[in-house]
Parts: sequence; structure tokens; C-alpha cells
Amino acid sequence: MSGSEGERKFLAVCSLEGQEEADLSERDLKKEEKKEAAYTESTYALILSDAVEIGALLLMNGAEAGRVEDTMGRILRAYGFVRSDVFTITSSIVATGTLPEGRKLTETRRITKRDTNLGKIEKINLLSRKVCAHPLPHEELEEEIAKIRAQGQAKTVQTLFLYLLISASLTCFFKGNGEDAVASMLSGAVLFFSLHVTGRFRLNSILQLLLCSALTAASVEALVRLGIGSHTDLIKIGNIMLVIPGIQLTSSLRDMINDDIISGLLNLSEALLKAAFVALGFAMVALVGRVL
Repeated sequence: MSGSEGERKFLAVCSLEGQEEADLSERDLKKEEKKEAAYTESTYALILSDAVEIGALLLMNGAEAGRVEDTMGRILRAYGFVRSDVFTITSSIVATGTLPEGRKLTETRRITKRDTNLGKIEKINLLSRKVCAHPLPHEELEEEIAKIRAQGQAKTVQTLFLYLLISASLTCFFKGNGEDAVASMLSGAVLFFSLHVTGRFRLNSILQLLLCSALTAASVEALVRLGIGSHTDLIKIGNIMLVIPGIQLTSSLRDMINDDIISGLLNLSEALLKAAFVALGFAMVALVGRVL
């Protein structure tokens, strides 16, 4: 009797556990059904556009391709896309999201302007973490994106002060004297204003660097001939370091390490071209200065 009673108890426990598992699976199924029904296809399309906008903001402000793809993929999955495929290079983003019913949505974004703004990247990272933890309604997400997009660069006076400080500091670091530091500050101001003015004409970034580098080098030659500073090479070093694309070069190597070879090579070639044209601008003026 004791054996049969134990067997009945065992069967009852197994039956109860099976019922609990069935209830749990039914609840999970209902949750999934509710999640799938939470958004219409048009809402999914808007969310995909928001994710692409977030990726574009990251890419335009200096983030590497791997970070852009990872962030967009996480956001899309957080909003219920069962699969996300994102391809990013320096000038383009292509994102495809698969809906729960199997349909696919695709959006492409062309990136025409790139800069470095780590403040915006930090804010976008905070927003993406917030969204992945607790997905925001579409309207709130758009408002958060608009706030980040509207955030401007540092004030002109602050940026100018940094240009002057960095130019003088680097000239002194390479053993320039006080007069060289003053000349470096003045030529650094020329570099800042030339970049600021030419930026309004939407010139090609490489040609812009060539022109601004030449103007800065010409100002250095003029200052030395006026008796302000004596070591043109040390003064120019302080200015050149302001426009060398170091962050872009680092990001390109990072992309290649992360197996984003195409994006890494594009970034690397762009960074090397920029550095070459900066050097060319200074070299052209130096050659003309020797002739004159």
C-alpha cells in the first residue's frame, strides 16, 4: 500500500508540474502575442526610421561602424523586431528589420557630413541603453532624438580659446620659446577662423584643410618676418596637430580590428588623405617662402 500511495503522490506531483509548465507556456505565448500586436507595420516603419536616425547621428559625430551597427541592432530587437541586419560604412547606413509575422522593412541613409562630437555620442549611448531597458513610445523616442540633434557644438569663444591654448602648448612642448608660443597662438587663431569661414561654404573637407593649412602657414611666415617668433617649424607643429585626424585614424584601426574591413579602409584612406593635404598646404607655402 505504501508503494502504491507513493506512486500516486509522484504521479500527482508530475501532473501538477506539467499543468504549471503548460500554464507558464500559455502565459508566455499570450505575452508574445500581445507584444506582436503592440505595434502596427506603420509603427514598426517609424521605429526603424528612428533607429536609422540614431545610427546616423552616431556616424556623423565620429562613432566607429561597429558601434553604429551594434546600437541599431539592439534598439530594433528591443522594439520587437525578430531580426535586424545593419550594414554601415563611412557614407551610408542600410538597415533591414524582420517583423514578427515575417515581413521585412528596409531603410537606407546617405551620410554626407562627418564631424567629431563625443558629447552627442555619449547622449546617444545613454538613450540607447534607456530604450533597450524600457522601450519608449515612438513619440517620446522622436523627442529624445530631436533634443540630441539640436545640441550644438561648443561655443565659438571656448573653441577659439582651446585652439590658442593647444597651439602654444605644443610649440612649447617641442622646445619653442615664448615668442614662438605667441606666434603659434596667433597663427592658431588664423587656422580657427579660416576653418570657421570656409565651413559655411560647404567645401570638400580635404580641399578645406588644404586651403586653411596654406593660410595658416602663410601667417606663420609673415609673423616670423615681422619678428614675432623665430622657429617656423616649431610654430607650425603647434598648428598642424590641431587638424591631424587622429580620432578618425584610431576609429579606422578599431573598425578593422572588429572585422569591419571596408569601413576601416575607407576611414583610414580618408584620414591619410586629410593628413597628406594638411602637410601639402604647409609645404607649398614653405617652398614659396624660400623662393621669396
